[in-house]
Amino acid sequence: MTIGNFDGVHRGHQAMLARLTEAALDLRLPSAVLTFDPHPREFFAKGKAPPRLSRLRQKLEVFRAFGIARTIVARFDEQLAAMTPEAFIDDVLVRRLDARWVLVGDDFRFGRARAGNLAVLRAHAKSFSVEGMGTVAVDTQRASSTAVREALAAGNLVRAGALLGRPYTIGGRVAHGQKLGRSLGFPTANIPLKHPPPLTGIFAVRVHGLGVVPCTGVASIGVRPTIEHDGQPRLEVFLFDFDESIYGRRVTVEFVHKLREEEKYETLDALTRQIRADVVQARDYFARVA
Repeated sequence: MTIGNFDGVHRGHQAMLARLTEAALDLRLPSAVLTFDPHPREFFAKGKAPPRLSRLRQKLEVFRAFGIARTIVARFDEQLAAMTPEAFIDDVLVRRLDARWVLVGDDFRFGRARAGNLAVLRAHAKSFSVEGMGTVAVDTQRASSTAVREALAAGNLVRAGALLGRPYTIGGRVAHGQKLGRSLGFPTANIPLKHPPPLTGIFAVRVHGLGVVPCTGVASIGVRPTIEHDGQPRLEVFLFDFDESIYGRRVTVEFVHKLREEEKYETLDALTRQIRADVVQARDYFARVA
């Protein structure tokens, strides 16, 4: 078993999953991941928690891709937050999960007030072995969820992709929107965001899930300051050369290249002109990289 939040499932997490599956094979035990929802920082910080890099569904998909046999999603609530490290070990790892071999990162913290660490886990592990995972670096930078967030917030998709080991994506089902894009001549697929996104702006994107070949397009992710005043983030995608009804379809939006920051325009005409320019710029980008 390995334990953690695995937000983004970056290359450091992937190294842990690879080590886990290797050990499970050697020990002839099923591999398992224990993760938490919501993220503990969301529980404690409420609206001040850092943005999630991945939805729970996306994490589960990556775990399956790595061949993890079992994923346990623990509800992070007041009861779990109040557990001492010793109680977590005895009640969760031993009594409920019957763990035999546990892998954690060298910065792992657990239990009330984050009092537990790798040394505490080892000291109280009577019925299971403990292994610590060292830091995984990408071009001398430690692979971490924080580093990925910083790269995305700066619009550095290349750096974020290097830390993640894959392009950054957001998945979800296409929902009905206000149909404003259609009235402007740019109908969009709207993907609801359950949590604040780690990046904002206008992007050239590829959309997976609508056919054998990904569709290209332009995505706006942000609060739409020209249209809205509620400050709720939205993800909208205009697909190039595409005219099908896809409401309810599950898609994955791959962020390829940042075009610009989100801006507020005085009129809808000014916004329309900028969207038209964004489309031209994105098409040129995809033509260059084809």
